[in-house]
Amino acid sequence: MDVQRLEDRIRGRLNHFPAKTRRVAEYILGNSPEIAFHSISETAERLSVSRAQLVRVARMLGFSGYADLKNALKKRLMTQVIPSSVNHSQTEDNDTASELCRLENANIDETYRNLTLHREEITNFCESALKAETIYCMGWGISALPAEWFYTRFIELGLKSVLMRRGSMSLMEQSRSINENDMLIVCELPSYVIEVNEVVKKAASSQTCIATVTDSPAAPVCANSGIHFYVSDRSPMFGSSLIGSMFVVHVLTSILARSMGTKGRKALETQKEGLNDQRIYYPSYGLRY
Repeated sequence: MDVQRLEDRIRGRLNHFPAKTRRVAEYILGNSPEIAFHSISETAERLSVSRAQLVRVARMLGFSGYADLKNALKKRLMTQVIPSSVNHSQTEDNDTASELCRLENANIDETYRNLTLHREEITNFCESALKAETIYCMGWGISALPAEWFYTRFIELGLKSVLMRRGSMSLMEQSRSINENDMLIVCELPSYVIEVNEVVKKAASSQTCIATVTDSPAAPVCANSGIHFYVSDRSPMFGSSLIGSMFVVHVLTSILARSMGTKGRKALETQKEGLNDQRIYYPSYGLRY
């Protein structure tokens, strides 16, 4: 079975699985390298389930057995990731560049497929952003970068927004002003952060609208959010790739700008005028905004 079909099948059935089966399925979504290269005994011990349970889940997902599932995931990883054992001194720079470009193209393609499968989430996102009194954008570590870009785009569109990231105050302290009339957008790529999830739980208890941008339904923040966007973040180095999450930010805010009609156009015209202020910037010709 194609791995993309596997992930789509898991996401489609996730809410209907029994608790133990769901835990295994979520682990498959978020930990394909471990599944691919660890033994069935190691995975069963990590999940506190029996080996027979892992075999049953693999068959439920359309594989002949657990070994068949492992082989599919291993094949996918081997075609997408540059092996760490490659001797870089024996690898042409052009070959490395080509492989990285191909991998990032795959991240965008897979992220785009996820967006097209969940068009209703885009509509919900735009409607919620326009209704919110304040849009809070939160991220930790590398996930702070797409969160900051969300924040920047909202400000450019004239929407009230607050950026939440680690600084002189903890995220939990910064979350005290979030209420049911606001929206919280959470960017969360591995490794998942405990404090980020605690803020999401707190906001959910206040009936705040929560949207998440993450790599997997298995991410802890997904349990308490109502709008989900899944990105592909595979990278042979530097942890997670940000290409997919930045692509989502650009697409969502562009659609939001169009949905705002005249108000959106006026906001972008004002932004463009500011960028043409020659007291601050050098002249820019043909600037599109």
